[in-house]
Amino acid sequence: MEKEKQLLVLCCRLIEQSLNWGDSGVWSNDDFEQLSEKIFDKTKVKLSISTLKRIWGKVRYENFPTTATLNALTGFLGYESWRDFKQKNLADIKTQAAIQQPSIQNVELPKAPDHKARRAVTLVGSVLTIGVIVLTIFHKKDKPVVDLNKIKFEAIKVSDSLPNSVVFNYDIAPFKADSAFIQQSWDPSRIEKIPVDSRQHTSVYYEPGIFIAKLMINNKVKKKCVLYIKTKGWKGIINRRPVPTYLSAKEIKGNGFMGVSDETLHEKTGLPVFNDTWTYFLNVHEFKDINAGDFTFETTLRNASAVEASVCRKVRAIILGSSTAIIIPLGDKGCISTLDLWTGDQWIGGKDHDMSAFGCDFTKYQNLKCCVKQNSFKIYLNNKLIFSTIQKHNLGEIVGIRLEFEGSAQIKNVKLSTPGAGSYNDNF
Repeated sequence: MEKEKQLLVLCCRLIEQSLNWGDSGVWSNDDFEQLSEKIFDKTKVKLSISTLKRIWGKVRYENFPTTATLNALTGFLGYESWRDFKQKNLADIKTQAAIQQPSIQNVELPKAPDHKARRAVTLVGSVLTIGVIVLTIFHKKDKPVVDLNKIKFEAIKVSDSLPNSVVFNYDIAPFKADSAFIQQSWDPSRIEKIPVDSRQHTSVYYEPGIFIAKLMINNKVKKKCVLYIKTKGWKGIINRRPVPTYLSAKEIKGNGFMGVSDETLHEKTGLPVFNDTWTYFLNVHEFKDINAGDFTFETTLRNASAVEASVCRKVRAIILGSSTAIIIPLGDKGCISTLDLWTGDQWIGGKDHDMSAFGCDFTKYQNLKCCVKQNSFKIYLNNKLIFSTIQKHNLGEIVGIRLEFEGSAQIKNVKLSTPGAGSYNDNF
């Protein structure tokens, strides 16, 4: 079984290399969703986001993946099956194991040296020790320790609108770097190479939010800076890569709701079906009077697409915090297996949890509410408690609301409040 685990690790590394998305340790939910789609496109096998997260160690799970799952992963790499992958890579695993843990069996142990030999060994050992010390001294002189507090890395926005260009000012000369990159956010695909002998680099941010930009030198993160891109009220965005499509205020204004119609989506995307086509409605700014440890969030909404236009008609309500977020999924009752909930502490996946309470009849508006108070986190759907847990980590400060729809959308209202303090209430 140990060799099987080593082979699985190798398989994951080969997939990461083929994707070139950067460090898998910072892959997001969207990245695993894209990987699921890519595997399906090539193998016609659908692996859930929860399954992929378990394989990549994002979710603790002791069982080894099924043969069908392993066949899909290796099929994505071009192998006929998991067995074919094992046969062609097992020799490399054995070689690596032998290098890391050399066997002492069947090895003739040397005899104890005589007096002269002992002196020779001692002399050689002394010379080697002196050599190592000298090399270490010169090595330290060649590569001095760099005081990170003195390294410049800052981000400056050029406007308060979208899209937003950002100027990064940096000075990495003391590192004597071979290579340097700026990773713009949590998204590992948003990484750009920068000249090691330059001082400025500009990037474009198409979406609002709080981003942790990282300065990477010789493939290691050396410094970070926080970038906060806000909206002026609600903004509608159709998620397209590499550049999204913005919706005007007129296009998201409905008769008694904020949203987008199938007709507008078809006009903007050219697609008749909206599976995996997501539209975001964002309101990102400081909610100064809201206590992130004691608040209620409430919205009335529906996915307005017909099942022929969006099979699962998924919805995600996201409360953005300065340190983490809450992600609440809704979807068609037949698709609850594909839903994933993020409590701010942990993922609750539809593959290994019963998410039927999050299934909806979208012919009607759905009233969604979540409450956080004294580390208690509760979710209500149509005034019925559907989920409750302990929230160990505070959101920090609430900095935005994000509502996501796979297909067309209708949002009647959004409310965020803290008892005895602030209240934000948008009725559309």
